[in-house]
Amino acid sequence: MGENTGLDPQPVVLGVAPGQPDHILHDAARFATQFGTELICAHVNAGRFAVSEDSAGAVTSAPIDPDYHDEREDEFDPALAARLAAVLDPSGVRWSTRLLVGDTADALAHLAETVDAAMIVVGTHERGFGGGVQEFFNRSIAVHLAHRQNRPVVVVPARAPGVESPLPWVTR
Repeated sequence: MGENTGLDPQPVVLGVAPGQPDHILHDAARFATQFGTELICAHVNAGRFAVSEDSAGAVTSAPIDPDYHDEREDEFDPALAARLAAVLDPSGVRWSTRLLVGDTADALAHLAETVDAAMIVVGTHERGFGGGVQEFFNRSIAVHLAHRQNRPVVVVPARAPGVESPLPWVTR
């Protein structure tokens, strides 16, 4: 587990979420294409936690709130999968999905270790109004990843090139 045999190129792991800008998906697909490898699109359900994991990496999970269980949370969101297909299929990149649970940064780091990923790609959050620098860094998955694991982390800005919007630490 976590060791590349040299036979297959190391995949690129991409953290995905509903409403994520398409250019983040395009950039991650470009990286995977340049590496000649698969793009693994991973969505993390932070409302669940891992109960067990088998040797193949399949996780059994449970909701954090024991009074709440929605069967739809046991599988990858079909609407998100359809959107990924619409954006990624035309690129020709080989891609797959994974549904993860728990803390987003920890789950992405664990997946990257399990598949021996070349890198982890995440997008920043677009903010409509200012906040403090502390809030920005406390919520940053990229910052947590950079401190919790040793693979390269590529951070793609949420706003597309040429689109003007305030930076998260600028108040108006």
